Amino acid sequence: MSSSARASGYVSPSGAPIARYSWQAMLLHWLLAVIVIGMLCLGYLLDDMARGPTKDFYVEMHRSFGVTALVLVFLRLAWRMRRTPPPLPASVPRWQRIAAAVTHGLLYLCILLQPLSGYLASSFGRSGIHYFGMPLPHWGWDDKPLRTFFGEVHGIVATALVVLIAIHVLAALKHLFINRDQVFQRMLPARRKP
Repeated sequence: MSSSARASGYVSPSGAPIARYSWQAMLLHWLLAVIVIGMLCLGYLLDDMARGPTKDFYVEMHRSFGVTALVLVFLRLAWRMRRTPPPLPASVPRWQRIAAAVTHGLLYLCILLQPLSGYLASSFGRSGIHYFGMPLPHWGWDDKPLRTFFGEVHGIVATALVVLIAIHVLAALKHLFINRDQVFQRMLPARRKP
């Protein structure tokens, strides 16, 4: 247990200090969660939307928030490299620790690949990428086969992300409601002991 966790006064129901993620890590985690889940929902809605100005508007929003997600995941990874995450409780079995590490690694990989593949798909089109109206570097040229390839990668990664997010959420809820081992609370702002 870190000295900052001990000194914080944040405690579990048993009265023991809880090692938590920093507020910066929490903020990046929840921002990314909202953006990625929102982007996945919007992406699936765009598939069924008729072409026209309304769809064009939402496509630009999708691309802009995708670039935002890419920047945030780089910030999150940089923060993670400089800070050791709080330890899991000793009660968490080794296989669950390994599963958590693998799932987190795959989530980071997919959250990087998703906006990159979308950016590349758009770069091999005529319109390119605009970040909330501001044009961004065009990495390609008008090439339908490459646009289709990166678009398919984008779709495959979206499916993988949905599966990984479901696993992550179910595991978190298991810790919250079944194990009650304070793993879930590590990513929430703490309450002081009365």
